[in-house]
Amino acid sequence: MRIMGIDYGEKRIGVAISDPLGITAQGLSTIDRTNIQADIQKILNILREKEVNEIVVGLPKHMNNTLGEKAQGVMAFVDLLKKHVTIPVNTIDERLSTVRAHKAMLEGDLSRKKRKNRVDMIAAQLILQGYLDGIKK
Repeated sequence: MRIMGIDYGEKRIGVAISDPLGITAQGLSTIDRTNIQADIQKILNILREKEVNEIVVGLPKHMNNTLGEKAQGVMAFVDLLKKHVTIPVNTIDERLSTVRAHKAMLEGDLSRKKRKNRVDMIAAQLILQGYLDGIKK
């Protein structure tokens, strides 16, 4: 069972995918946003290519657990994505995933340019791994 993790941002979409057993998450790619329809189409292409059975999208909640403007944009994306797929699309709290992604890359001594290009993909990987770990419990 392959699961896709998505970190939906204003400029880029980070994509990660699980191994076939749904145990570990690996960063897959970063999609540069153009328009919502093109973004959805790129995700649909990956879904078919990787034979994904489920999608989990990071939902950026505030520290007080409320949904802000960014979260509403993510929910609009999720609603549109659900209209294009027949597999489950879930959301998971992604608070601080981008901060953790930056920290992990700094610890890995990646250059600023490489960090910028990979942060969304790493955030998607962290979101997906958190989801997979939650399933195992």
